[in-house]
Amino acid sequence: MAVYQWVGKNRKDEVQKGEIEAVSEEAVKAQLSRQRITPTKVKKKSKDLFENVAFLQPKVKQRDVILFARQFSTMIDAGLPIIQCLDILYSQQANATFKKMLREIKESVEGGATLAEALKKFPKQFDNLFVNMIAAGEAGGILDAILRRLAAYMEKAAKLKAQVKGAMTYPVVTLIIAVLVLAVILVFVIPVFEEMFADFGGELPMPTQIVVAMSDMVKSKIIYIIVGLVFFIIAFKKFYGTEKGREFVDKMLLKVPVFGDLLRKVAVAKFTRTMGTMLASGVAILEALDIVAKTAGNKTVEKAVYNVRKGISEGRTMADPLAQSGVFPSMVCQMISVGESTGALDAMLEKIADFYDEEVDQAVENLTALIEPFMLVFLGVTIGGLVIAMYLPIFKMAGAIS
Repeated sequence: MAVYQWVGKNRKDEVQKGEIEAVSEEAVKAQLSRQRITPTKVKKKSKDLFENVAFLQPKVKQRDVILFARQFSTMIDAGLPIIQCLDILYSQQANATFKKMLREIKESVEGGATLAEALKKFPKQFDNLFVNMIAAGEAGGILDAILRRLAAYMEKAAKLKAQVKGAMTYPVVTLIIAVLVLAVILVFVIPVFEEMFADFGGELPMPTQIVVAMSDMVKSKIIYIIVGLVFFIIAFKKFYGTEKGREFVDKMLLKVPVFGDLLRKVAVAKFTRTMGTMLASGVAILEALDIVAKTAGNKTVEKAVYNVRKGISEGRTMADPLAQSGVFPSMVCQMISVGESTGALDAMLEKIADFYDEEVDQAVENLTALIEPFMLVFLGVTIGGLVIAMYLPIFKMAGAIS
């Protein structure tokens, strides 16, 4: 089917325009007539020259998927058939890439596939967690509730991710700016002062000599420093890309003071939220653990979750292998044990997730409060130290003249 652009007037003589996918121009006019719109202009939409160039197309963001789940849930709850829901979602979608995906999903469902099978064709936008929960919702006849739960889960996951990014952005940006300022001072500013001091003669103070030596070293070795940094970044990426490398780095990250504690809390919040959402949706526990492990984001946590899965398949409880892993706090393991004993594991996991979401909020605030004075002291000592070192000879000369 082709896409047609139309312009028309409604019963109030107001001009309206839009796009409709139809087999022919006559079909578009017939559809508009049913909507009581008199078409004045109908034409086939011209093809986008860059339609098949992937990197030039708009990306499907997480908020697009969240909105899709929210709207889909509302329409299913209102009693609309899945095909009609997909048709409405397709017609009102502004993102061209997502619109194309929705058309393919709708065609797959019309062809006899389940909604989960249709979504599985787009793993980048709809991960295993999303697909498995939709499959459970279709099997249990609770698709509207599952979609609501998915939207709520993704919103909380996005908030958690944004908090961690926000905590990391400030120190990283400040550090980059500090390094750039230092490089500019050492390469361009200090040589000017050096020439000026050489004309005056006399021995320079020790701090000034150190700064001048640093400047000379940076100027003469700048190419080697840049090449070394690039080589280090490439080597680190290669090392982190290996199984053992990622395991080592992720393990070390959890042990880093302050940051490690934050990452551990994020891991616990993510694990409990994902696991609780999937169990409440009717996904089998072994399958849920497999998906949770793959989406953990940390190799140490992933290994711990796989050990839990292995323990459960051997007839053990979830709490015991979690406690043995050393990744999860004892309080979490005890609460999970209580949840298993009372048969309310999903509800207990949600409570733990809510608690750790608040813990992450507090940890981010504490981290920001700790980093700000540290970065100010760092900038003051480095930049201020350089400036004072370069002005010491001037003070010395002023003292000699007086």
